[in-house]
Amino acid sequence: MAKSTIEGTVFDIQRYCVHDGPGIRTTVFMKGCSLRCFWCHNPESLSPSPQLITYPHKCIGCGKCAAVCPNKCFGEAAGPFALDQSKCTACGTCVKTCYAGALNMSGKKYHVDEVMKQVLMDAVFYKNSGGGMTCSGGEPLTQSDFISALFIAAKENGIHTALDTAGNVDFSAFEKTLPWTDLVLFDFKAADPGLHEQGTGSRNERILANLERLARSEDDFRVPVWIRIPVIPGFNNTRENMQETAAFLKKLILVRRLDLLPYHQLGASKYEGLGMNYGHKDLKPPDKSEMTALASVFTDAHYSVEVR
Repeated sequence: MAKSTIEGTVFDIQRYCVHDGPGIRTTVFMKGCSLRCFWCHNPESLSPSPQLITYPHKCIGCGKCAAVCPNKCFGEAAGPFALDQSKCTACGTCVKTCYAGALNMSGKKYHVDEVMKQVLMDAVFYKNSGGGMTCSGGEPLTQSDFISALFIAAKENGIHTALDTAGNVDFSAFEKTLPWTDLVLFDFKAADPGLHEQGTGSRNERILANLERLARSEDDFRVPVWIRIPVIPGFNNTRENMQETAAFLKKLILVRRLDLLPYHQLGASKYEGLGMNYGHKDLKPPDKSEMTALASVFTDAHYSVEVR
């Protein structure tokens, strides 16, 4: 098959991942998301466009960024601490001069073969561990044409494919990718539509319909599904929500695994680097006893649950 000319906007490619599907994997993180989860630990994934991200603690005060910036985003003070994000067009000119690494571009256009070149570097690890490639985000299905072409290339090279999705897209995006998808990792935030909207900015009727259609497999895809539930204090960490979730999942025959993922604060510093406000710095991760108690809801419903 001829090489695909389709481009996708990627903000990171991480090798040797062990939590994004079976075995050792390379995870491709796509930019653009249709949800606005208040706890998001990848804020650089929200916008579909490339963005300038700053690391002020690395700045050595050389002033080169201000000297080359065509939009005068840094003012006279120079350095990432003086960046006016409202003027920034993410042209990347300043990044090329910042050898200290205080400025970086989040998001780059890739062709399928450019991504596959990196993915294939670890082919031996995939073979030995039962791993492969996972496409995550953001919401990878907002770039479904690119994901479809990438998965086709992966299958041509014998690479296992996993799709990490929140499902808030038209089902046609699934239809483009599922023929070349070996596993779906489905992020499930909340069963109640109103609660889901409070936490993510969107109701979940479409999400639930997509998951039901996907995991009941009335179509011809029959792709196994792993459910991943982020446990967010003050949002969905109630026994009632987990019971509603278990009741909904019970009718989905292709659900093979369920993971509970505790909230963490590892992405908080990214908000500052993007000039965004993170209003939940005081939110504490759930402790082990709480995670165990919530997991018991699913074990009581005869689910096998993994708690990280």
